[in-house]
Amino acid sequence: MDIVIITGMSGAGKSTTLDIFEDMGYYAIDNLPPALIIKIAELSRDSHKAIEKLAVVVDIRGGKFFDDLIKAVIDLKDSGENVSLLYLDSKDEILVRRYKELRRPHPLSKSGNTLIGIAKEREALKDIREMVDNFIDTTGLTIGELKSRVMALYGQNEEDRKLHISVVSFGFKNGILLDGDLVFDVRFLPNPYYIKELKNKSGNDKEVYDYVMKFEDSKLFVDKIIDLLEFLIPRYEKEGKTNIVVGIGCTGGQHRSVAIANEISKRLRELGEITYVNNRDSKYW
Repeated sequence: MDIVIITGMSGAGKSTTLDIFEDMGYYAIDNLPPALIIKIAELSRDSHKAIEKLAVVVDIRGGKFFDDLIKAVIDLKDSGENVSLLYLDSKDEILVRRYKELRRPHPLSKSGNTLIGIAKEREALKDIREMVDNFIDTTGLTIGELKSRVMALYGQNEEDRKLHISVVSFGFKNGILLDGDLVFDVRFLPNPYYIKELKNKSGNDKEVYDYVMKFEDSKLFVDKIIDLLEFLIPRYEKEGKTNIVVGIGCTGGQHRSVAIANEISKRLRELGEITYVNNRDSKYW
């Protein structure tokens, strides 16, 4: 049986991810005590109608039952099950905002102080975080982009197994890109922020894009990144990798990184690659 255990921070998108797995044909269960995963695997082995693919969410809502997760994962792997632990996370301020939008208390802070609950949860999850197989940072991801990440990691048809490339712009001042496989710094390029007419625009605007890409260093940088990716993509695919995240960082994640990320993504699509763009920190979409 293929078993995907979805865990991570409350508010990071586990329920939405479970829905994606259900759409992919997985038998999906939310908030399941870890010991029961073992029982389901045993029942499936002994049944004439075996479950081939199981996706479950196991998180801090399980209370004391959650403490059994590490042991359950080890026992399942020892029994020969194909187990993958998928961990979802997001920046604290995004988690707080999502809880405010839902108007629900954090499970570890019924008093309403969401940040305290988040801190307690990170501490409770630190051992699990060290043993995950796959990690997705959902900060700034749309549902479609999250689905693309999940499909790239766990899809089973030929199109899903092709390498999916997420090009993510971000600002170093807002923190490093947590799930970046390749991260590049474009702060060596002239900054449109200091030009009055461009300050309140983003790299998605033609004026900013044209400004960033008019420099020879910008063109040369993109050429070198494309050359590197053309070298890496077939080798990643040969090793069975289905998803990579290419991070492009500038100071604030609004101008240079967005323009360069868009250019890299455009060039990759012209080469026939499956590519997505996510502007993590841009205020101007």
